[in-house]
Amino acid sequence: MGVVSTGRLVLTLMGRLVNEVVSFIVFCILDLLDVFLCVVFKLVDFIVEAEWRPCYCSSAKEAITSSGKILVSERGESKIVCLCSRKLQLEDISDTLYTRPSLVSEISKTTVKELKRLKLEGAAIHSVEKVKNGGVRSTVTINSTIVEMLQGKIGGQQSHPIPRWSDCDCETCTSWSSSGKETLYVRAEGAKDDAKENVLFIHGFISSSAFWTETLFPNFSEATKSQYRLIAIDLLGFGRSPKPTDSLYTLREHIDMIERSVLEPYNLKSFHIVAHSLGSILALALAVKYPGAVKSLTLLAPPYFPVANGEENGTQFVLRQVAPRRVWPLIAFGASIACWYEHISRLVCLVICKHHRLLESIVKQITRNRTGSGLSCAKGFSVTPTTLRGIPYTTLYVEQPTRWTGIWTL
Repeated sequence: MGVVSTGRLVLTLMGRLVNEVVSFIVFCILDLLDVFLCVVFKLVDFIVEAEWRPCYCSSAKEAITSSGKILVSERGESKIVCLCSRKLQLEDISDTLYTRPSLVSEISKTTVKELKRLKLEGAAIHSVEKVKNGGVRSTVTINSTIVEMLQGKIGGQQSHPIPRWSDCDCETCTSWSSSGKETLYVRAEGAKDDAKENVLFIHGFISSSAFWTETLFPNFSEATKSQYRLIAIDLLGFGRSPKPTDSLYTLREHIDMIERSVLEPYNLKSFHIVAHSLGSILALALAVKYPGAVKSLTLLAPPYFPVANGEENGTQFVLRQVAPRRVWPLIAFGASIACWYEHISRLVCLVICKHHRLLESIVKQITRNRTGSGLSCAKGFSVTPTTLRGIPYTTLYVEQPTRWTGIWTL
């Protein structure tokens, strides 16, 4: 037994070493490929649309200010100032939105680090002199971009043609742009004005309201539908809901759209929430904002990643857990491509999403229009009731190939 255990340990260590070496080589190549695709897409965007949008390769300032929003730094934290007609709105942003370091990016940054340091030192000395002279009292560091925008010298981001050259132009994908409505797509079934209870269904990442309407809704009994109003939505940027090019798709924006599209039009004073994956985060945010209205929460596979002790940057730690930049297992490789490489992901979408009608017809021919059950992943789940600030909610632990999901806590 000792020899067998030693042999397994050696093979395991060798496998990890091979995975590390191969992953390092592959992701170095992908880093270079993403930089190359960045140049290619910018050139094509400029040729076809006469302009290009900032990307993750650009600075946070360029990406945000070009969309009509301003990045402000205060005490080491990043904020976004949204210039609205009625008020200034501050939104927290995650540093993972524009900070995704790679080997190539780190090397390129070191080559210009000294020049930036000298420039920043000069600006800091100038600011200190102003403070000493009593000219500056605010603790918020604001650059001239804000002043120019307030003076009206800079407008918001120029609207891009919809669809863009790299987007699909089918009726399903562009229906939101022709409707002229600035609200989410909502599908409501069951009881209406005389509903005994309201249930809001929120889907997860890379999904839509069909996750519920094509699986759960047809299986509810008539008695249930006569008492409950079932409401499923397409989140901002998903399905048939709006996909604004100038949106940062922050938590606040998602919640505001749910309020505008569901809570206010349907006058929901109390409701239950059933959410999956990404939707679980939004469900918790709604529960915190409306503790008296949310009667219960049911969370399916909520994304929970505990931060290790002593880890200073929790967001970057979680990003490395979600997308560890490894070629094996394949699910980790796919997540790494989606999370770290904007332009490679755009290339994949250009090939797959833009031609989804052709791919769907091929799949239908192969499967003879047969579709699998959307509830098969829920086999063997266990239900754990608990409370969130007095609100009863249920977490469904769904077994996955590599791990068990946990629950979100506040």
